[in-house]
Amino acid sequence: MPRPLRIATWNINSVRLRWPLLAALDEALRPDVLCLQETKCPDELFPRAEIAALGFPHIAVRGMKGYNGVAVLSRRPIAVLEDTPDWCGKGDCRHLAVSLDAPGGPIELHDFYVPAGGDVPDRAANPKFAHKLDFLAEATAWSAGRAAAPRRVLLGDLNIAPLEHDVWSHKELLDVVSHTPVEVEALTTWRERGEWHDAVRHFVPEEQKLYSWWSYRARDWAASDRGRRLDHIWVSDDLRGRLARHAVLKAARGWEKASDHVPVMVELAL
Repeated sequence: MPRPLRIATWNINSVRLRWPLLAALDEALRPDVLCLQETKCPDELFPRAEIAALGFPHIAVRGMKGYNGVAVLSRRPIAVLEDTPDWCGKGDCRHLAVSLDAPGGPIELHDFYVPAGGDVPDRAANPKFAHKLDFLAEATAWSAGRAAAPRRVLLGDLNIAPLEHDVWSHKELLDVVSHTPVEVEALTTWRERGEWHDAVRHFVPEEQKLYSWWSYRARDWAASDRGRRLDHIWVSDDLRGRLARHAVLKAARGWEKASDHVPVMVELAL
């Protein structure tokens, strides 16, 4: 009898500020594994005890003061995979890989926080955008070299909305960082060369609008609904047939002291 395994991702935008919201997330989604991005917290200050008390006794973190940072919270045992690249030689805590104890055997789980890329979509004029493209190129080459590995999941804030209906206006955002053609091509190449399957679009047809992020700048984010799908979950082909359902917790954008991202989850029948 297949057993469900729920894996979620959320850009929490400061774990020390928003860790109490994890209780509401847990009540809504009951994930077995929750991957966080933009924790903005050095490892020694991560609220381990508080989060363990919420029901996640297995915690792996890779963080730094004030910026970036990723974490994996799990109800099931995990082991950190240490042989991961230092992306672009920056040591900036944007990737954490673990081996997850799961029904049927371990799952190789990769939690990513891709650089946002600044405001100007020009490599020469904007070093942040150049860094983003270089990061994507390195991640693509790395993924291609691991494409034969079984039972893989890659997720996180990938900071690109690749499809026409992953943004509120394809036409108006073509020259806005996160939806430019060069970024879309880079993300698509990463997914294809790594032989990843888009687990959320597996359930939601490409012609349907789908968002996971709404800007803080919007006076009424829900009324304007000018969102983008920046948060993704990909699975290897051997897990594609195990996808059972998905959830995008849009209500989380309306929580007090909300992140501008909302949690995204898939359930695997293992």
